[in-house]
Parts: sequence; structure tokens; C-alpha cells
Amino acid sequence: MSNTFQPVTKTNATPEISRPAPEKLIAGDPLFTTWNIEESDGLFAGIWQSTPGKWRVSYDEWEYFTLTAGKSILTPDGGLPVVLTIGDSYIIRAGFTGTWEVVETTVKDYVIRL
Repeated sequence: MSNTFQPVTKTNATPEISRPAPEKLIAGDPLFTTWNIEESDGLFAGIWQSTPGKWRVSYDEWEYFTLTAGKSILTPDGGLPVVLTIGDSYIIRAGFTGTWEVVETTVKDYVIRL
């Protein structure tokens, strides 16, 4: 297949395993698995998965995502919680701060632009 046209599947990348930084962790022991399918010129695209837990987030980048599995709750600082379920799509802009809570193991397709 051409490098100008590529499917977004877990088989197209080596999984990277991580966890939230200890100072950001609020509850649980979430494990992140990320399959970065595309990384070039400040653009990142792929698949992200997390097991249950809750942590603080702060975005320095722009992100578009669609949940493909699970249930999460994204709560902006000073705002109301937003329940995210399968099929939900959102844009998070640089400057967003709040908490991300994975209620059921969550998988999302994402595109991040620095």
C-alpha cells in the first residue's frame, strides 16, 4: 500500500505502554497503550487505549478523537462532566485542563496537531 494512503489499525504500529505521571494520578492504576500510526511534522495519529482510572490532564496541543470502545468522563476545570461513549467525537484545544476518568476500558482513534 502507498505511504500516502494508510489504514489506521493496531497491526500498523508497535504498541507503546505508559501510565499517567504519579503527580497527575487521582484514582486507580490506569495503563495506557498507544499505537502511533503516523508521526510527522507535528502531526500524530493512531489508536489509544486506557484501563480504568482517573488523572489530571492539560493539553498543549489540539486533538480530535472518536471513542471506539468503552466509557470515560472528561471534566473541564470549573465545568460539568461530559460522559464519553462509543461513537462520540470531540475536539480538545490547547489550553484545556481538567480530569479524564476511564470508567470502562476506553479506546479512541486520535489525531493530534502540535
